[in-house]
Amino acid sequence: MQFNPRFTTLAMAAVFGVILASGAALAAPTVSPEEMRDKDTWWSAPFDAAQLPFSFVYNGKPSSELMKTWFEEPNRKSTTKKLDDHRTQHTTTWTDPKTGLEVRCVVVDYSDFPAIECTFYFKNAGKSDTPILKDVRPLDTRINVPDGKAVLHYNRGTTVQNIDFQPMTAELAVGKPLTLTTNGGRSSGGIWPYFNLQCGNEGRIIVVGWPGKWAATFDHQAGNEVRVTAGQELVNLKLHPGEEIRTPLIVQLFYRGDVTRAQNLWRRWMLAHNLPRPGGKLPAPQMTPCSSHLYAEMTKADEASQIYLIDRYLEERIKIDYWWMDAGWYPCGGDWCKTGTWEVDKTRFPRGLRAVSDHAHRKGVKIIVWFEPERVAPGTWLYDNHKNDWLLGGTLLNLGNPEALKWVTEHIGKTIAEQGIDLYRQDYNIDPLPFWRNNDAADRQGITENHYVTGYLAYWDALRQRYPNMLIDSCASGGHRNDLETMRRSVPLLRSDYIFEPIGQQGHTYGLAQWLPYFGTGEIAIDPYIFRSCMCAGNIPCWDLRKKDLDYGLLRKLTGEWRSIAPNYLGDYYPLTPYSLDKASWMAWQFDRPEVGEGLVQAFRREGCGDAAKPFRLQGLDAAATYEVTDVDAGTPTQVSGKDLMEKGLNVEIKAKPGAAVIVYRKVK
Repeated sequence: MQFNPRFTTLAMAAVFGVILASGAALAAPTVSPEEMRDKDTWWSAPFDAAQLPFSFVYNGKPSSELMKTWFEEPNRKSTTKKLDDHRTQHTTTWTDPKTGLEVRCVVVDYSDFPAIECTFYFKNAGKSDTPILKDVRPLDTRINVPDGKAVLHYNRGTTVQNIDFQPMTAELAVGKPLTLTTNGGRSSGGIWPYFNLQCGNEGRIIVVGWPGKWAATFDHQAGNEVRVTAGQELVNLKLHPGEEIRTPLIVQLFYRGDVTRAQNLWRRWMLAHNLPRPGGKLPAPQMTPCSSHLYAEMTKADEASQIYLIDRYLEERIKIDYWWMDAGWYPCGGDWCKTGTWEVDKTRFPRGLRAVSDHAHRKGVKIIVWFEPERVAPGTWLYDNHKNDWLLGGTLLNLGNPEALKWVTEHIGKTIAEQGIDLYRQDYNIDPLPFWRNNDAADRQGITENHYVTGYLAYWDALRQRYPNMLIDSCASGGHRNDLETMRRSVPLLRSDYIFEPIGQQGHTYGLAQWLPYFGTGEIAIDPYIFRSCMCAGNIPCWDLRKKDLDYGLLRKLTGEWRSIAPNYLGDYYPLTPYSLDKASWMAWQFDRPEVGEGLVQAFRREGCGDAAKPFRLQGLDAAATYEVTDVDAGTPTQVSGKDLMEKGLNVEIKAKPGAAVIVYRKVK
């Protein structure tokens, strides 16, 4: 299924242009009673047989017809469990008395946000194969459109281009459904699985959490309503006795107001309930230098080179949090793509990676190590020993196979401990969809993908349980598997494999910051404009510190600047210009932390911009307060009222082109 370009426009000015043009000052988002009421009103539906917000077809009959008889005892059972102070889990199980199919709905209701999530499980509790189960949609709901106009805001996924994460809009036309899906089976390749459906002054964020091939359809129907359906794209299968599958996680966040307010409610919910907390704490902004580009990935690196470069950063007084060892530390014959033997190459690392990690730990530095267990090359241990039983198509390690899952969990888990690894980085440089679907019989379509996804999540859960202080980095060719289920377990330290080029990096931050409060990218140039274009919570320096003639004074200045402002990247996000990759356009955004009264503005004057100065109306401030505002290059603070910053704007002057400005502010009274 493909998205229809007839209903799609680039968001150069569309996504935020109307908001920006209005000049209205936005307040810091707080949850309103109306938003909670909207959520609670929808929540009554899952237990109402007449208004099921999900659908499937079983034995040729739609669920709306079948389940009318499943709502009576003993075919229906419900339980409620308090998960914590803000989350309550409601579980309802319906059973088909004829075949023994159990349909389990698990809903988590949030009391501090207008958010609700839902996952379904289908289990064959009978003694023989079930009839065909198909067209499973864990979300099948209708949303009222008061004024008849429904606008879908969404983003490109990863394509390894400057357009990655580009904001998009589609005004939904009656009778012309818009279907969106990912490419190749990786969840955020091509299209980002996070959506914002705006209907007048209210709307709903809808997110599909599925590390596989999902699909979502938005159908503006007659009668001023939009029907939204979403789920695993292909399910057409029978279940064996005792077998169970699950659906994608569906999250809905209800909002009133504009799109920017909605996105900041989402960011706050992500921080409060989703971003991993290794050791019980949110991950801090981190600097994680890597030398893979110096050593053909890591295929030519050795123990001495890694220790040397760690020491060089510290000698130059550039504080680093992690040392990053990328692909190629295993036996691979000089080709990092030859994955499948997950042992340390003792020729280059005779004492294992442990010698490097022990040295780093003594210096106060942690270690990141790259793995890619799912893709297997010929001539490796996995290929030679398990080609016929664990591999799909002789290439993809089948995480839906219990024996393969057990092996990878135990082997990689043991390696993490033995080598002193502090952060586990998992790559995924393969489109799995053809391997999944080629393994399915005609009456089992979608089963391999479903079990694979379940195994993948179980693998990461096992690692996190074993190493509760360890953060996981999701790569997948840079950003191809960043669905919500994955983001609950990891962060994307390399948001895209399109790196370094400044305008593309500006565009990546602009689009991705709407959805994720924590992500990273690479730095290679010792240049303020390029460095600032790449700044985000995760900073990956790729400088060649073997060279003694670099401008280390400038490096210390830029990295020190980043450290001083980086905590603001976890604040609310306000785009201050429309999205554009045009060399003649300015781009600017603001991150604001109202709880501490601090924030920052980043502005970029590109090489074709004629104007040397531009005013930007800030958002989310306290109009009655006074703020101390400082351009980090000028260093001289001025005091301005919050009212003036939001109504008259902050005038930013950048004399050089291209050039970048960083302005910080803090509330003083």
